[in-house]
Formats: sequence, C-alpha cells, structure tokens
Amino acid sequence: MPHAASQEQDESATAPAPRPTRRRLLLTLAGAAALSAVTAVTAGGGRAVAAPAPPGGRTARPAAARLSERVSALLARLTLDEKTALLHGATDPAGLGQAGYVPGIPRLGIPALRLADGPAGVRVVRRATALPAPVMLAAAFDPALARAYGQVIGHEGRALGQDVLLSPMVNLIRTPYAGRNFETFSEDPLLSADLVAEEIRGIQGEGLVATVKHLALNNQEHDRMSVDVRAGEQTLHETELRGFEAAVAAGAGAVMAAYNKVDGVHATENSALLTDVLRGLWGFDGWVMSDWGAVHSTDAALTAGCDMEMPGGTYFGAALRRAVTEGRVPRDAVDTAVGRLLSARERFGLLDEATTRPARDAAAGARLALRVATAGATLLRNTARTLPLTGRAARSIAVIGPSGAVPFVSGGGSAHVVPDTATSPLDALRTRAGARATVTYALGEDPYGKPLPATRPARDLDAVGVAAHETWSHRGTLTTTADDDWSFFVHYSGTRPRITLDGDDLFPVRPGVAGYFTGGLGGRAADGLSVRRADRRLAAGTHTLTVTARGGAQGQLFRLRAANGATRAADLAEAVTAARAAHSAVLFAYEDATEGRDRTSLALPGRQEALIEAVTAANPRTTVVLNTSSAVTMPWLAKTAAVLQMYYPGQEGAAATAAVLFGDADPGGRLTQTFPATEERHPTAGDPRRYPGKDGVEEYGEGIHVGHRWYDAHDETPLFPFGHGLSYTTFVYAAPWITRADDGLDIAFTVVNTGTRTGIEVAQVYAGPSPDLAALGIDQPRRILAGYRRLRLAPGEQRRVTVRVTARTLSSWDPARHRWVLGTGRRRLWVGSSSRALHLTAETRVGAP
Repeated sequence: MPHAASQEQDESATAPAPRPTRRRLLLTLAGAAALSAVTAVTAGGGRAVAAPAPPGGRTARPAAARLSERVSALLARLTLDEKTALLHGATDPAGLGQAGYVPGIPRLGIPALRLADGPAGVRVVRRATALPAPVMLAAAFDPALARAYGQVIGHEGRALGQDVLLSPMVNLIRTPYAGRNFETFSEDPLLSADLVAEEIRGIQGEGLVATVKHLALNNQEHDRMSVDVRAGEQTLHETELRGFEAAVAAGAGAVMAAYNKVDGVHATENSALLTDVLRGLWGFDGWVMSDWGAVHSTDAALTAGCDMEMPGGTYFGAALRRAVTEGRVPRDAVDTAVGRLLSARERFGLLDEATTRPARDAAAGARLALRVATAGATLLRNTARTLPLTGRAARSIAVIGPSGAVPFVSGGGSAHVVPDTATSPLDALRTRAGARATVTYALGEDPYGKPLPATRPARDLDAVGVAAHETWSHRGTLTTTADDDWSFFVHYSGTRPRITLDGDDLFPVRPGVAGYFTGGLGGRAADGLSVRRADRRLAAGTHTLTVTARGGAQGQLFRLRAANGATRAADLAEAVTAARAAHSAVLFAYEDATEGRDRTSLALPGRQEALIEAVTAANPRTTVVLNTSSAVTMPWLAKTAAVLQMYYPGQEGAAATAAVLFGDADPGGRLTQTFPATEERHPTAGDPRRYPGKDGVEEYGEGIHVGHRWYDAHDETPLFPFGHGLSYTTFVYAAPWITRADDGLDIAFTVVNTGTRTGIEVAQVYAGPSPDLAALGIDQPRRILAGYRRLRLAPGEQRRVTVRVTARTLSSWDPARHRWVLGTGRRRLWVGSSSRALHLTAETRVGAP
C-alpha cells in the first residue's frame, strides 16, 4: 500500500531475521496440462480460459523475454544511470498529488510515469468519483459490474493525468479484524478471482495499467511490515494465490509485492513467489513493483524479481549502480528489469507522450457509483415486512445517528477519495419521503464533541484562528465535578496543535503525513477539518490544560471539543424521544476503518450498541443501517426490525440507501464474508499464532478452510452465513440436473419468483469433496463455492439457469506431487441462496465411469 511512510502505527514489534525460503511450499505443477493451466473465470460458473502448463513437472524458470525492436533499441541506448532511474520513484515536480512518480528520460523521448491509488476511485489532489468500497462491489456477485467499475476508474485515471493504478487489491478477507477488508473483495477464492479479473479488464481497457496487490498473504495491517507469514503449499495455491493467478490471466500489467515476509523471506526478495510462481508458472509478462518502502536490499530484491522500488531509490538508485559497477549485481539483471518495464509500457502506449487524454465524465461516474451501491446493498434482517417503507411507515420517520446526517463516503488510507459531491442520508430520505412526510433527526452519539466547558482563565477554544507563521498558546485549568469518562476532540487544519492534559499529550503526532488515513466519518468534520479523538477517565477536581498551535505557512484554524457523561445522556435522550414520536426509526451506525491499523473489536465502536438498545426499546419498528467495513457482532440484533448493510457506499450512497429503504430498488447484495456470532468463534479467534501472530510469526493454521469453509468444518453457526442476503420478494428452486461439459460440469436448475415484486436473487452452487482425493489423504473443505448467477426476476417469472463448474474448481492441489489433481469419483452439488440455505442437491460421477 502506497505512502507507507505516512502511516501511524506502533513499530515496537520486530520480526526474526529472514531464513531461506522453503521453495517446496511454492513449487509448482506437474502433470495434467488442462488442470495445471491458469484459469480465469469470467463469470460465476463460466467457461475457463486456459494457458498451457509448464512441461516437465517442475517449475519452469521464465525464459528471457523476447523484446520488441523498439525496446531492444532503447535498452542499447540507455546508460546505467538512466536505467536505474526508471526502476525507482522520485518526487513529482508537477505536484498532482498521486502516490508515485517515476521520471522519464527526455533524451530518448521516454515520458514520466504517474501512479495513483485507486481501490474505490482515483486518489489525487483533485476531486474524483468516489465509488463504493470494493467489498460492496463484490456483494453484487456480478463480474460484469466489476468490469464496469474498472472502466470508470480506468477512464478517470487517464483523464486525471495518471498512467498506473495501484489497484485492485485481491488479498482474501481472512480475519474480520483486518483494517483493509473493505478494500478487497471476499473471503472466497473463486469469487475474488472472478471479480479481480473483470475489474482489471475494465481498467486496462481504458489504457490505464492495473497493479494487482499485495503479493502475497497481506491479510492484516497489524505488523504488516514485519510479520512472517507461514502457509502450507496447498493452502497457498487453493486460497490466497488464486486471485493473483486470475489477475495475471486477465493481463494485469503490474504486480505489487507486499510488505510482509513469506516463510522467512520478504515478499520483495522472495524468488519463489516472484520468479518461480508469478513468472515461471503463470507466465506473467509485466513488472513487479514494491509496496511503498517494502524493499530491504538491492541485490536480493532485484535478482528475486522485484523490478521497481517505490516510492524512492534507497536501494535501486545509487546503491544499485554501485552494486553493478562492483560486480555484485550483473548488468543483465538490470536490463531484465528495465526490459520488463519498457515492454509493459510499450503495450499500454506509455513510451510516448500522450497527445490527448480523455475528459472526465463525472455524470457517468456518478451513475455507476449509484448502480454499485444499490446492487451491493445487503438486507440482513427484515421482520414483519418492516422494509420497504410504505404507507404510514414512510410518512413518519426518525433518522438517528451521526452517519445519518453526514455523508459516509469511504474508508481511510489509499481508498479515501474526495468526491465530486455527496449528500447525507437525511437529505436523501427527506427528498424521497416528500413534503407530506415528517422526517426528524437526532444525533444519538456525537463523534465530534461539544464546546469545551469554560476553562480558567476563560478562553474560547471552539474557533481559534492562528495567523501564518504565528504561534498561539493557552494554559488554563478544567474543573470536573465528578469522576467521569471524557472524550476530547481536536478539529484542525494544517499541523495538529499540541494539547496536554495534566502533562499528558492528548493527540501525539506520530511519524507520518497528517490526515493520510482520514476517511470514514470520525476522521473529518463536516467543514473539512481533520479530527482526532482521545478518551480519558478523569477524576473529580481541577486539571491543567495547555494548548500550543502554530500557524505555519498557510495559517491554521482549530477547535477543541469534548464529550462526557452528561452530554452523552442528553444525546441519547434526544434520540429516544425522536424514535418514540415517529412511526419508523432508521438508525445509522458506523465504524471507521483504515489502512495502517486493524480493528480491535468486532463490536460497533463507542456507545452505539447502547444507542441501538435504547432506540429499539422506544420503537420496535427500527431499521439499523450499517456503514461498516467488515463483519460486526450484533448482540442487539433480535430487538431490531430490520438491518441493512451499506458498507462504505461512495458518493451516491445516500441515494442508494433511500432507494432501498423505500423499495425503489430491491436490495441486491449478498455477503462475501461470514459474520461470526461472537468474537470467540471465527477462523482466527483464540490462537495468537493465527492472528495477529506470535513472536513475529503468523501461521495460517486453518489451512484451506478459509471463511465459510471453516464454519462448515467446525459445525459453527454464524450470525449470518456467506452468501446471505434478503430480497423484498421470495424465490423457490426446482429441478436440478447435471451434465458433463468440456471443462467440468454444468448444473441446470429453475428459479421462480413467487412473490409480488420484481427482485434480485443470487443463486449459488456449492461442491462437495472427492472421495478419491480423500483416499489419498488430501484435505478438502466440506463444501466450496463452485459457481453463482445473479438473477433479476419479475413476479411469477421463472428461469432455467445453467452454471458451469470448471474442472479447476473440482480439483485440489496435491502437496505431495506439487500439482493440481482432479477430484474424481462421486461428487455432490448443492444449489441455494447462501452457504447455509441450500435448497437443491444433485450428484454425479467425475472422471472415468
């Protein structure tokens, strides 16, 4: 993830020194070419596109790339200084605000290269279309929509002066605590592979280079720069690597190597990953760049297959030139890296200065943002037909919660985009309800604080302007009348003021770029000022408060605010009163997640659970709308009437929320991650070796049983299963029939809309294990997602659906023979609406009769 230097994190933990890679974990295919082929499924259950497997049963080391005449001529003319200049980043003199910049070589007409963050829209200093988070895109189970999502980003990236997109992220959702779960797709390898392939095709179809990240096993933020991840060979190939493989098959131009170590070796130095698998097995012909600050050596990284160091040239600049002249790095290793880079740039037309770039199409971006947010809206609970809001329920509504009145657009870190425009759910609901409806609002819980009680000497700390190059200071006392839990908030522009309470720095400035991780709701006030929060337990008495603010070159505005027991009680009482007075209550709950830190709990942060308990007690017709990044626990669930998961919905999230609540659109999303019932029962719970790691080492002890597979293996009942999501209508399934296909099996079945409304259904196919592989001792999940189909059906409409289950999906990786093996014998397929709502069953024999 770019801008690593800007993160705010605890770096006290250290990892053990690297040790040699156990290449056997990554050594590759032998045997059947059809099964060892790279597979790119372009739709759930669609036909696979295969590339030949390397011969001979072992990893095929990539042959030297055949360069075009133009690239060969450029290589011959480039000096060593010029070659190394192409292999690392530098400061952009144009100041466009993107994540990375590589200078060009004007002497040879090679233009500069600009690289922008972009998981949910192009992140530069200018406004751009803020799309829903990728996890919300994934909830649609629609590869065609993923391609359209990529097309919007690709077009905007080119229009905004960028050449390379540092996206998409395809690391699996392995632990619900991971801070970047909203930036990626799913816990399921098949679904992730389908979606990343289509998004890449969309991005690159517009001429922007896609960079799939982070290779590999970068599934958490905790100690992400140092943790040593251990995963077995079968686990790697059947889970985490499948999405990267699909990205390569889709033609990804670049790959980003992760921060973490894999089996004792930094990912940027791991030749088993970057050379043996990525290039040798999969045939990748683009270039590998490091994550920002992830290179730790010169010769080891370059010779392992990392071609570009970002964002600077600590190891691939002067140090690389010295290593070449001293003979520690062969010149042909530099030529190989430069040749890869130039070849990829030639493929995308990036060896010539762009004479024209497309104009932005903000309207098209907004339309796609609304389409994705609506398609990914996931209805988790709906009792007594609470939703959609109609009749009296739509004419008297209390909107409660801070994210009801402030647009919740995106998470923090590289996924944060400043939108063209964004409205609040409150405004969208009022507009949709119309003039005859009464829509009231109550804050419920304050994420920004109230003006600080008077200090002595008296000083207004709620709106302080500091002139450029001036220093402003205050020293006073704050008196509290009882022991209480306080929250302090500083809102500021420029450099964060230094504020101490009884000598304790409330908002310490850690190394990094202020505001980089701003996103969500609590990190920025409605007027754009950055917000930081500090919680303290204060005893009754007098406390010393100091404030020092520096205006800097631009001057500064700041305010200091607070919340305590009395202000919280008043906010809660206001919310209860509003809920009781309305026919329907819509309570918006949220959590701020960001790159750079993991979540510390699966509960809603702050006192939101108490708010939900109080509001649902006052009004049993309460719908909870969740703007959360990943799974949350819900001890309050049974008291709600409905729960709608809206994730981080982008700039059109309010309009999409209103459309779903009022029934203008059917909630089209399904969960791409399992929601656990408690903090103690999920795949990474209870064992620190699995998460967050012990002594710097993290073990993927769950093996191939990721996500919903783990819940099946342990007979664990989740809060909500993978694939779950409700419609405003009902469906029935019938008449399953399996036939053999050229590449696997086809299962046909009928789906009927038995309700009175047009609705969305996501039919899902799951496959059981192979008895023949079980006899060989190869571990297999109880069920795997084998295909799916998103359907829109009118009332009474029925449709015969056929889903392809590919031979690759029916295969397992044999760690003894280091190859894919088709799972022959009697195989069972299930069809249903989630991993736990399986309505149909059919069996057939795979392999020779």
